[in-house]
Amino acid sequence: MSLTPIAVTALRHSAFYSPLLYTIRSGLLEKEGLQAQYAPQTPSTTPAVEQVKSGQADLCQLAVAASFAELERSTEKTALVHFAQINERDGFFLVGRTKDFQWRDLENKEVLVDHLFQPLALMKYACHLQNVDYSKMKVVDAGGPDDMEETFRKGRGDFVHLQGPAAQKLEYEGKGVVVASMGDVIGPVAFSSLYAKREWLKTDVARAFMRAYRQGRAATAQLAAKEVAEVVQPFFSEVDPEVLVSTVAVYQKMGCWDGEVEIPKATYEKLLDAFLYSPSLGCPDSDRVEPESNPRHGVRWCHLQASSL
Repeated sequence: MSLTPIAVTALRHSAFYSPLLYTIRSGLLEKEGLQAQYAPQTPSTTPAVEQVKSGQADLCQLAVAASFAELERSTEKTALVHFAQINERDGFFLVGRTKDFQWRDLENKEVLVDHLFQPLALMKYACHLQNVDYSKMKVVDAGGPDDMEETFRKGRGDFVHLQGPAAQKLEYEGKGVVVASMGDVIGPVAFSSLYAKREWLKTDVARAFMRAYRQGRAATAQLAAKEVAEVVQPFFSEVDPEVLVSTVAVYQKMGCWDGEVEIPKATYEKLLDAFLYSPSLGCPDSDRVEPESNPRHGVRWCHLQASSL
């Protein structure tokens, strides 16, 4: 049987997105007659969102907040939509130099913070929840995740803000200690999602993809961490298998992949709450004023009922 190709891209690539990676590598798509061509965004490629808009990619992994600016400008339904969740937690960690840690230790210390809009907003929100004065931190923008990790390895910074498996890899190699989890502090939040054109979501291919993805996400949450890690290991050839297993286990325990694939309204509201502490990053905060009576609220809540697929 010939397989129908689907092009999948991603804003970021890490073990945090294992539900998508597991679906691609587990054989579930092939059972539905599909074959994924996975190519994450890199500095030299077209941005993931633009690939989906142009038709170069059928779908992508994307931060939910990536649509805030467009939703703020538009009074109509957007042509593209976040149609299923990948993660229901923030998957970033703080790695320090020693295991002794209190959140207030961040004040007056040099912290390498991920400056992509959503991780940055949620870092600020986590600091707010822990009564940390973000303005007192010596915040460093060291570039992308790989640059941040390398900068910390070279001795700069008291703390670094990373996803797994980079954080767990530093700890495994004795280069740092994971001292805090954003996901544990913030709780359920609409963090990362799958994004596609509404027109594509009406196709048989999209429905077949969703059947596979539902199974893949559930398996990622429920199987032993070792089983999940073995499936996604080819995406992380540079990572020790032991590190990958521990990373998957941490995300499972955190509850990143629990629940259904639909993006719950409550977790979207939590994301809006977080962005209120970073207004310069573009939160559509008018949703927070009597949202149910706001005629744009249904548009702002970038959620397509995946159960219809």
